[in-house]
Amino acid sequence: MLAYAASRPRTGARQSSPNALLVVIAIHVALIAVVMSAKMDLPERILGKPIVVDFVPPPPAPPKRTADQPRKEQMQPRELSLPRQNDVKLPPQQPSFGSTDATPKLPDIGDLLGTGQQPQPRVEPKPLPIPAPTSARLLTPPSELKPPYPESKILTGEEAVLTLRLSIDAQGRVSSVEPVGRADRAFLEAARRHLIAHWRYKPATQGGQAVASVITITLRFQLDG
Repeated sequence: MLAYAASRPRTGARQSSPNALLVVIAIHVALIAVVMSAKMDLPERILGKPIVVDFVPPPPAPPKRTADQPRKEQMQPRELSLPRQNDVKLPPQQPSFGSTDATPKLPDIGDLLGTGQQPQPRVEPKPLPIPAPTSARLLTPPSELKPPYPESKILTGEEAVLTLRLSIDAQGRVSSVEPVGRADRAFLEAARRHLIAHWRYKPATQGGQAVASVITITLRFQLDG
């Protein structure tokens, strides 16, 4: 194979000219120069100026004040100036509890309200006294107290002592007469008629008001000698 290749006939090889190479290089340099000059001759309004961006750093943010910060500032210890030994003063003597000076003096109410506005003393109404209860009191004069003597008993000369229970209304009148124990009928009827018709009482009272009441009396029927 090598022998065959070496034995093949060769065509004439074309040699490159140095002048032609210089021409090609010159053409390229001229084109580059034209392009560069054309770019430099373009007006500024077409190309425009390059935009310059300046980065301005932002201002530092103020420190945030929290709700606890004022309290912390108030709680910060202050510098205390200790008094010298010669400047130490003893506190005034406090009054004892038994002294009258320890009682604080209250301001006058008239001074607080102003002149002409003195407080009026409060008058508490006194409760009205409740009247004590009273019993019925006889108002009939003694000349009208004795009932008429039964005629039947005058003939026989009989006498009697009656214990009677009287019911008195709120107007002071005798409303009923009832015997307590045994009683003769003739004496009882004579006493009942007279007491209801003639006896009058001042009525009993309860809380200042007239009320009905019941009393017990002893009535004696006796002939004059």
